Amino acid sequence: MNFCGLLKINFNEVFQSSFLERITQFSILDCAVALLLSFAVGFFIWFIYKKTFAGVIYSATFNLSLIAMTMITTLIILGVTSNVVLSLGMVGALSIVRFRSAIKDPIDIVFLFWAISEGILIGAGLIPLALIGAPIIGLLLFVFSSRKSHSAPYLLIVRFDDPSMEKRIADLAQKAVNLCRIKSKTVTNGSVEMIFEVRLKEEDTAFVQKITETSSVSFASLVSCDGNSGI
Repeated sequence: MNFCGLLKINFNEVFQSSFLERITQFSILDCAVALLLSFAVGFFIWFIYKKTFAGVIYSATFNLSLIAMTMITTLIILGVTSNVVLSLGMVGALSIVRFRSAIKDPIDIVFLFWAISEGILIGAGLIPLALIGAPIIGLLLFVFSSRKSHSAPYLLIVRFDDPSMEKRIADLAQKAVNLCRIKSKTVTNGSVEMIFEVRLKEEDTAFVQKITETSSVSFASLVSCDGNSGI
């Protein structure tokens, strides 16, 4: 065999590599269907999060990331299930990822885990399970989030100059609400600031005006509290 024949064989072996074989074996249709389904499910999660949000500030970027999280997870699982070697490499690559964004509301973790789980199910081919589980979970979240509690906690912040008025102010608040507990008391240069945790009676906030009309009271504020502020 001459040199040209040997060169021709080696040249053909290059283009018959396993890498090119994996490309020809890849199904574009399967990927397109999986990504389309993951987008639909991710959009459903986006809709449920927007309708059930009960926090202080709604984050549109976080909600949009739920759709992207579902689709990206699906894409990763499609690649992992097609090659064992790739799955081991993917585990090592993902192990160095660190998420530094603080999750302020525990329910946000639920939606993140929900989006990732749906992406895994669709990518693994368990489409019926993903399509059945999504509306059930969404319905439960929607129903329970729509139940409004009349005993939601509030923080009553009162600032006054006469320390002897402390008991009177506490009595006024106690008579106007279902529950009144002192959370903190701060004294600076003769001025007193007190924070009460209160539970309103049928959302009646008229007592705040009565407290501000009390002598020596310079400031009174009622703030909604979700119970996770740690105050």
